[in-house]
Amino acid sequence: MKPKVLLSDKKINIILNRLCYQLIERHGNFSNVILIGLQPRGTLLLDRLIKLLIKSGIAGLKTGKLDTTFFRDDFRRSEIPLSANTTVMDQSVEGKDVVLIDDVLFTGRSIRSALTAIDTYGRPKSIELLVLVDRRFSRHLPIQPDYLGAQIDALQGDKVKVVWSENETENIVYLEKHVK
Repeated sequence: MKPKVLLSDKKINIILNRLCYQLIERHGNFSNVILIGLQPRGTLLLDRLIKLLIKSGIAGLKTGKLDTTFFRDDFRRSEIPLSANTTVMDQSVEGKDVVLIDDVLFTGRSIRSALTAIDTYGRPKSIELLVLVDRRFSRHLPIQPDYLGAQIDALQGDKVKVVWSENETENIVYLEKHVK
């Protein structure tokens, strides 16, 4: 079955611009903010947002890239060893407003592991969540985004895929239906 396109390149660009303006509206000059992309896919979204924020006149952004592999609740449940991505955190989050960034919010388990992992770098003043896509009816944990690109209703077993132009020819979000 052919995947269904949920968000086209044009819609993704509109959403990214809207998310940037929402961040600017809430955080002003970003003097106390650290934007943290969750490895691996949230970092691609982080990079897009950084470019747009800089283009909008925001300078001196503090950023990080966080891998949560060893903080996941399913870390030891797999027969295949998990491979971690690089964490790049050059500053403490102590007393800072942290914005966690990921591409798809599904069960909430990745975000829970990020909340645990972030404690390694200090105690933030606040933590917010920005996601491109929210699969709202699939939550295992009571986690909701503060900044949201789009909400998608998908059945259990369906896959929401975010593809960036760095890896393919265009930016696109599509749904792969689960076939029984």
